Amino acid sequence: MSRSMVRLHHGPPNFQPPPQVQNYEVFEHTADIGLRIKGKDLVELFQNAGLAVFQVSSRRQYVKNKTHTDIIIKQKADNLDELLVNWLNELLSISAVKGIIFHNIKVRAIQDNALEALATGSSVENYRVNTEIKAATYHQLKIEQIDGAWTAEVILGV
Repeated sequence: MSRSMVRLHHGPPNFQPPPQVQNYEVFEHTADIGLRIKGKDLVELFQNAGLAVFQVSSRRQYVKNKTHTDIIIKQKADNLDELLVNWLNELLSISAVKGIIFHNIKVRAIQDNALEALATGSSVENYRVNTEIKAATYHQLKIEQIDGAWTAEVILGV
């Protein structure tokens, strides 16, 4: 069972983009994109996973539209695997419906297979889209904690 809630807030461009630290790597997968994501804890892992999806699929090119959109996203799932897949698919869905690319994601909390985050995006007009990602999948999905840090592998359908 999964539930999501989205609240939109349109605001001025008063954000500071995060430094471009690459906390993920792309791995080869037949016809799709594989991501291996790292984080010191679950909050950072989910935050990095969300950012990785948009960094892999698009590149900022222009500043045609300076409006930024803040969206509060809440997800609840039965387990951690479901939460990660639902989280990424919710970001992709909102991006497609609203015509925005997320460039800043702040996961506020993850507890009891529930997540709350603030995602900030700007118009797709400001980006060159390299690859259209359709969905995050359960195929070969892996989330594990090793030596206190977290890693995840997820396949993105294109």
